[in-house]
Amino acid sequence: MSLKEEKKNSIIEKSLLLFSKNGFYNTTIPDIAKAMSMSVGNMYNYFKSKEELAKFAIKYSTNILANDLREINQMETSSRDKVFLFTRKYLENVQKSPEVIEYFLRVYLSNREVFNKDCEGFLCVSEFVTEVMILLDEGAAKEEFRQQDFFPAFAMIMGALGGFAFLAGEKVLEKDISTYSDDVAENIYRALKYED
Repeated sequence: MSLKEEKKNSIIEKSLLLFSKNGFYNTTIPDIAKAMSMSVGNMYNYFKSKEELAKFAIKYSTNILANDLREINQMETSSRDKVFLFTRKYLENVQKSPEVIEYFLRVYLSNREVFNKDCEGFLCVSEFVTEVMILLDEGAAKEEFRQQDFFPAFAMIMGALGGFAFLAGEKVLEKDISTYSDDVAENIYRALKYED
């Protein structure tokens, strides 16, 4: 990775923190530049606008999840085990880097107008969506998951995981989020599993 790419990733990581904490509209390029100890002009050498930075940030954050799921999808194990492994990894990410999940929930989903151009539909999150498709398709092919339309299955998985990330962010969970991992995974699996 080049020095410029490393710096770009650092800017993205810092912007994820600021966007998830303050919201998209309450975070400015000067805020991000100040947090990076950079000049505003230098920031524009990396990103031509706050909107462009926001799009890079959603790709960056969902690619972390895509890479995790890709590794799990390549394992020689049951689809049930893959659901449990991914759920654990996802909830670990919520604990370790809450800004990644918070950004998705609080900026990407609630500020869709920012992502209308060049990021519509699943365009900016396609790597992650592809890995979910692979998980579901392979599970159905092995008759571990039932055949079903992709969107309800995707919403079942991400609704459960996103819901728990939201609850953790709101600090309403009675226990550490990781202690819920197996129960959440079991509920996801039961919603997807093949039944004779």
